Amino acid sequence: MTQRDWIEKDFYRELGVASGASTDEIKKAYRKLARKLHPDASPGDATAEARFKAVSEAYGVLSDDAKRREYDETRALFAGGGFGGGAGAYPGGFRPGGFGGGAGGQGFDLNDLFAGAGAPGAGAGAGGAGMGDLFGNLFGGGRAGPTGATANGARRGADVESELVIDFTDAVRGAEVALRLSAPGRCERCGGTGARPGSTPRSCPTCGGVGLVSRSQGAFAFSEPCRDCRGTGRIIDDPCPECGGGGVSTRTRSLTVRVPAGVLDGQQVRLKGQGEPGRGGAPAGDLYVKVHVTPHRLFGRSERNADDLTLTVPVTYPELVLGSTLTVPTLDSTVSLKIPAGTASGRTFRVRGRGVPRRGKTGDLLVTVEVAVPTKLDDAAAAALQSYAAATKSFDPRADVLGTGR
Repeated sequence: MTQRDWIEKDFYRELGVASGASTDEIKKAYRKLARKLHPDASPGDATAEARFKAVSEAYGVLSDDAKRREYDETRALFAGGGFGGGAGAYPGGFRPGGFGGGAGGQGFDLNDLFAGAGAPGAGAGAGGAGMGDLFGNLFGGGRAGPTGATANGARRGADVESELVIDFTDAVRGAEVALRLSAPGRCERCGGTGARPGSTPRSCPTCGGVGLVSRSQGAFAFSEPCRDCRGTGRIIDDPCPECGGGGVSTRTRSLTVRVPAGVLDGQQVRLKGQGEPGRGGAPAGDLYVKVHVTPHRLFGRSERNADDLTLTVPVTYPELVLGSTLTVPTLDSTVSLKIPAGTASGRTFRVRGRGVPRRGKTGDLLVTVEVAVPTKLDDAAAAALQSYAAATKSFDPRADVLGTGR
């Protein structure tokens, strides 16, 4: 994608959001449209597929803070005529003829203003930095050759986000999980060249493959994207029918995500280089997979130390009063837990080494015992309980609460 594309395409309108929309609003709009337009939801619908590609392209730019800022600046400078338009198209009232003067008047060269070395009317490559350097960062950065033109073909691919649901046990132990991802990727048909298989792009003769051309207008001399190659530096005579010459197409691919042991619900796993392909030989972006962990029926994670697992075990009143040895489950087996006599309901015991294995060590299992109260008693049990109550009448558990204790 070139800056010319940015000038011509309104990505905010594509997603149906305002230009001042927040990152969350942009993401929400994209996800809503992606679900509606995804090829799997409308198989064989060419219009929906084309719209899905356009929405994905828009999100790829607006979801990246740096790209979005550059997109906004580019459109502000060049949309509606920009520096190549007529009167009124220049910020602050600047015109090619100089400050307030008409064409042919005593002009003021911006080379003097920004570099102090250019002579009035000199081109972008004449002594010091010209307008091509001032606006060069809009088109990729870095000088390319003696003309001072700035190559804009190379650009790192955008990062891509996805989501994955795994069960509690896999989150604790770690796992390799298959993920089907539908996102912009290198066009498989042309291998990312943008040309139909069997043909090869050629260097643009207008800009010499740089992607920029220098232009003088009155006292100004600056660089702008080459119109013939749309700033790519290449001419594709026979575009690939799959990607239309862009070298990138939205496709569904299968990946294996290695989820590390101990991952928490909501955390992200980064897959380097698995995002949108880069342009002009630049590296691809990264894929960020947000992990959602399905809660376990018995186990949880400690809020104080996520490497410790938690478990609540119901016990009877006699087991707490008289003491007992319980068999309690772990994620992979069972262990014996000794309950001393006189244990209060709600007490937590620590079983070493039965938690989350991570960073060369394993967390613990925290077992909380809670008395289970029967909802019904037969006559014999009720009579025994009444006898117990009579035998322990002198024990008042609320003495300290009511202030009657000594």
